[in-house]
Amino acid sequence: MSSPKRSPSPLDRTITHRLHTLSKITDRVSQAAYETDAGIPYSEGRCLAAIGSFSPLSVNDLAQWANLNKGQASRAAQSLVEQSLVRKVASATDGRGVVLTLTAKGERVWQRLMLVIERRNAEIVSCLDVSEVQQLSALLDRLVEHARSTAGEGVEPAE
Repeated sequence: MSSPKRSPSPLDRTITHRLHTLSKITDRVSQAAYETDAGIPYSEGRCLAAIGSFSPLSVNDLAQWANLNKGQASRAAQSLVEQSLVRKVASATDGRGVVLTLTAKGERVWQRLMLVIERRNAEIVSCLDVSEVQQLSALLDRLVEHARSTAGEGVEPAE
């Protein structure tokens, strides 16, 4: 049974609440698209997208680029290795670390996945005109940079 409709509370108008709501909705739809159109689960798809876009990556860097914790990134990376989509080799600079790169098969799936990501991004902003999309993009860049600087994080993951 659903609750009766109430007028918006101050929480409903906060940026954090609205960003989280948008994120949850878009994640649900993207998850279905990743599996249907690219044949890959969402967290693995996020990792494959990051590896294909920023490789070579350590597991720590992968976690940052894919916005996952290290355990989630490690499990997703291992699954991608087992599917022959990602190659994992020992790091030449870190005795305990590994370096992740795409295999030829992974490159093909990554290209399909990037088309899904591009389509999903276009769908998400389809209610905006071109100038609004550009403005939103610039504002999001500023907000992310500000959030990282106030949280003591760098602009990109450490290499």
